[in-house]
Amino acid sequence: MSTLLSLFQFKAWSNRALFACLQEIDASAQSEALHGMVRMLNHIYVVDRIFRAHLLGQAHGYSATNTDDTPTLDALQFDVADTDAWYLDYVPQLSAAALAEPVRFTFTDGDAGCMTREEMLLHIVTHGAYHRGNVGQMLKAIGLAPPRDLYTKFLHETQPQRRAGSL
Repeated sequence: MSTLLSLFQFKAWSNRALFACLQEIDASAQSEALHGMVRMLNHIYVVDRIFRAHLLGQAHGYSATNTDDTPTLDALQFDVADTDAWYLDYVPQLSAAALAEPVRFTFTDGDAGCMTREEMLLHIVTHGAYHRGNVGQMLKAIGLAPPRDLYTKFLHETQPQRRAGSL
């Protein structure tokens, strides 16, 4: 398995854990904090969708990196899982040549951009990790422990043979 695919599996695993944690929040007692967390997660989702469109050479329809309206936690969880599944299907289909291919696109602010497919995919992984960390800090601010969003935890939880020193 490629490292890039493993990173997207980690991303999907981390998203599932974080959404499960957010589902446990008392929405009536923590409505403002939960709203902020959903907004942050929606930003990740929108950027994931924008870059998906760039990778496919399609219009994405977004004018910003978040939406005016905030989705419900349940709707966003479904949409994120669907987008994660798309990336998990897309990444293994790419050859080394396709990964190295430059893709020209326009950012939502109108600036031109050009990145290889691999750079775009790595941006998706690192961007999501950065903002999940923001949500983790928001959870700590309301007295809740965030899930341990660590690549090492993912590898050892999903491949327990690693604890015995085997790949």
